[in-house]
Amino acid sequence: MPKWDSTLYSKFINERTQPAYDLASRINVANPKTIIDIGCGPGNSTLVLNKLWPDADISAFDGSDEMLKQAKEQPFKVNWFQSTVEDWNPTNTYDIIFSNAVLQWVSSHEILLPHLLNTLNDGGVLAVQMPAHYNSPLHKELINLAKIPQYKEYTESACEQLSLKPPSYYYDVLKPVSSHIEMWETQYIHIMDNVQSILEWFRGTGLRPFMEALPNNDIQVYFEKELLKKYEESYIPQKNGKVLFPFNRYFLIAYK
Repeated sequence: MPKWDSTLYSKFINERTQPAYDLASRINVANPKTIIDIGCGPGNSTLVLNKLWPDADISAFDGSDEMLKQAKEQPFKVNWFQSTVEDWNPTNTYDIIFSNAVLQWVSSHEILLPHLLNTLNDGGVLAVQMPAHYNSPLHKELINLAKIPQYKEYTESACEQLSLKPPSYYYDVLKPVSSHIEMWETQYIHIMDNVQSILEWFRGTGLRPFMEALPNNDIQVYFEKELLKKYEESYIPQKNGKVLFPFNRYFLIAYK
């Protein structure tokens, strides 16, 4: 997992939180008593859960101490704790396990997702959202740049870090342990001030492991400049100078 900058991540907090609202609004569990937010970040997704189910006992964790520090400023009661998804060893069961834009950083979904289903109470729900932008210029230009010889020796592992399988994979993994599955994909079209804003967006998430892999600041700066040039070719400003930034997200709800 990359290191996280909560301030940079929160710069586009409204855009990052809308999918959490969209995912949570589709959950059909009456009066859930126990909820956990996996990879809660700065607490924006946990706030969504608290607004929908204010009487529930909510827990939330993240691997980043900086993210958790900001999350703990949220004005409601939550059992906050620090852990990675891989290290989390639940001792309780839950009515809702919620994960907004986290599991793409974790491998072996065929093991992880059934394990999460087994951590639910009967009738409980696993609700997951993961970015699905891997066919977009945002991701393709990054990978193409990272694979040229001057960067490849540093960025090879970063290129393989994110994981998202096709819907058929998740259906086959979860159907044996689920009573009902819902899947959908949504394209959000963000209106950005300029192409530089798209790079700023990506700095807070998927660009981080690539930057951390590069050996020094000079190479990092040059890499970003080259990537910005690629984005300027792919994302053309509108007549008023704004830039439309399509971003796809994949949603999955599975009931135990």
